[in-house]
Amino acid sequence: MDTREHILAIAQRLVQQRGFNGFSYADIAQEVGIRKASLHHHFPSKTDLGVALVDVYSAQFDSELLRIEKFYTSAPAKLKAYAGIYRASLEMDRICMCGMLGTETLTLDAAMLPQLKRFFIRNTEWLAQVLAEGKSQGELEFDGAAADHARVILATLQGASLVCRSTGDLDTFDRTCALLVSNFSRKG
Repeated sequence: MDTREHILAIAQRLVQQRGFNGFSYADIAQEVGIRKASLHHHFPSKTDLGVALVDVYSAQFDSELLRIEKFYTSAPAKLKAYAGIYRASLEMDRICMCGMLGTETLTLDAAMLPQLKRFFIRNTEWLAQVLAEGKSQGELEFDGAAADHARVILATLQGASLVCRSTGDLDTFDRTCALLVSNFSRKG
């Protein structure tokens, strides 16, 4: 791993654990073992770092969505696997980085917001596609637009992650996810 990748990995963990406003360049420099000036060489400002972080995290998330598409055929299994992405973060004492950034939008530089918005749009579109396919194949049932239900799923998982992080109750997260998926399952 080169220095830039190492910086991004440390910064991503810090954002997922503390938030974007909860760390400084000094924190990263200390963990990477470089001077702050070297950090500024790779990312002149914290906003530059933030934009790069959202881009890298979005690409990681897209890779997970492709993995789900490859290994799961049924819509309920895809939804469970999607929820598993959030659970895996919680198991590492982290939450979705873009969810964490979403809680800080009022204090983020405006340059970070378009990438953050794209992350949520991409996830909503992917979920809507899974829901629509599941409905057309008779695996899922719901009334209304798939995109509306996709937003509910995304918001529920983001919110369940925050509640779990606050309470330390992973079982409640699991029950929330199970209920969420079962609500879409075909009833007969």
